[in-house]
Amino acid sequence: MTVLRRDAPRVTRLRLSAYARHRGITIPLAPFTALSGPSGSGKSSALHALTALAGLGGGAHLADVFPDPRAYVPERARPDAERRRGFRIGCTVEGPAGPVRLDLAVQAEPELRVVGERLTGPDVTYLETALRDPGRRDVQAAWHTAGSVPVTRGPLPDDLLGTAMLPLRVAGRTEGQRKVLAAAEQVVVGLRSTFACDPDPRRMRVPAPAAADRLHGGCGNLASVLRRTGAECGNRHTLLVTAARAGLAGPVADVRAEAAPDGSVRAVVDRGAGVTSPVERLADGELRYLALALVLLTGPRVLAVDAAAEVPEAFQSLTVLADGFDRALDPTQCAELTALAARMCARGHIRLVAALGEDSAATWGARAEGATMVDLGR
Repeated sequence: MTVLRRDAPRVTRLRLSAYARHRGITIPLAPFTALSGPSGSGKSSALHALTALAGLGGGAHLADVFPDPRAYVPERARPDAERRRGFRIGCTVEGPAGPVRLDLAVQAEPELRVVGERLTGPDVTYLETALRDPGRRDVQAAWHTAGSVPVTRGPLPDDLLGTAMLPLRVAGRTEGQRKVLAAAEQVVVGLRSTFACDPDPRRMRVPAPAAADRLHGGCGNLASVLRRTGAECGNRHTLLVTAARAGLAGPVADVRAEAAPDGSVRAVVDRGAGVTSPVERLADGELRYLALALVLLTGPRVLAVDAAAEVPEAFQSLTVLADGFDRALDPTQCAELTALAARMCARGHIRLVAALGEDSAATWGARAEGATMVDLGR
């Protein structure tokens, strides 16, 4: 189990300047952050904003991460004279280059495009872009060079994150250019190792292809990942079985995958004495509990994340985004899963941002040792 370096790039702040229900909100992100608040307070939209930034950091187009961009325009936002409306989000990524701030302004109507981006450090603006000519499919960019020419200017596409393109545009010959590259790479690495997870019990009850051994966000291929982790890491598998004993009803001797004649695999719970139960018989809460425990105990090589392949795993901060973290779980399962999350986050194995239901936040989430509670309902 890889332990992250303490200075690995990590997202420490999420800014929702004007996004869906949020205005002027900054959410601090600790190693274990629990988002609470009543239904409609914007927990899911906050997680989506971070997921979208992660996708853009990996080179995705705006339309890929915002398929319905109008849904994220603040409800009371009025269009300008050209009938334009949009939203603004951002984040801060800390690491060897110090705190680096990324802010993004997106036009959602009448067409989806980036209209402004800023990448800044405490004393310098590394990158700034602006939409100068609405008739062109690009933005005008200026990035720091600190050489004989202090700023370099040029066009960038208006449907991609400029920060993610800087390594392809900046030569790195001057000290200023090297600072720009370090800041941009820190943000990209910090964003890319993000895994959005919301286990779907319906998918987990269906046999999975044996080759699909990197866990998907819906955890429908749980069986194939169990088969892989059971073969590759005995220690991790033992920890998972221990967690299963605490959260599943009845005796648990093992949790494993069995091959079917058609080449697929299905997950089963070994009850001991030659008795096995297929996971199809588990309750929704048990399936979600098992999947989330597996997520907390695995890493970038097992989860389907867009990690930066050129960066050693120890230098990448894996952030798990868990919407409905407590959904369908009983109080015992909630407590066990929270304790496991706190241990994994404390040792630096992962970072976790989890959205809680209002009842769970009131009963057990606030007492979770090691968790930082952020109430979005206030």
